[in-house]
Amino acid sequence: MFPSLRQVLAVGFIVAVPLGPAKAAGDLTAQEPVEIKVQLGNEKDALRFFPETINLETGKLYRLILSNPSPQKHYFSSEAMAQAVFTRKVQVNGADGKPIAEVKGQIREVEVYPKGITEWWFVPIKTGNFGDLKCTIPGHSQAGMVGNISIK
Repeated sequence: MFPSLRQVLAVGFIVAVPLGPAKAAGDLTAQEPVEIKVQLGNEKDALRFFPETINLETGKLYRLILSNPSPQKHYFSSEAMAQAVFTRKVQVNGADGKPIAEVKGQIREVEVYPKGITEWWFVPIKTGNFGDLKCTIPGHSQAGMVGNISIK
């Protein structure tokens, strides 16, 4: 039985009882994600990332949407970024845009097939400027498929 208001005032304190599910005080993966879209190549088969520079902040949840409108597969690879983020998941979407698979754990690079879309959900945990973004398919980075990632 709960105490009356008179009893609470006489004792001088109230004990708070949570009414919903408890969440960890620092659960950064529970926030609304910041959406960033990066295109790997384009319809004319340009070997570039669009945009070439990605700016991030520590402590925010990101949903990096990697789309490949080109006729060939591409990789989104940054070893430095992979070591500077906590990956929540990589989500593979079907042609209808609905998820068909999730990958958990540490991710170093993501391959996106022609006309495909993949989402990388992560929280940056280290700051830095990383100039190692590239497509690791032979000849692609040499042709200009490179970029920069900045985490503040």
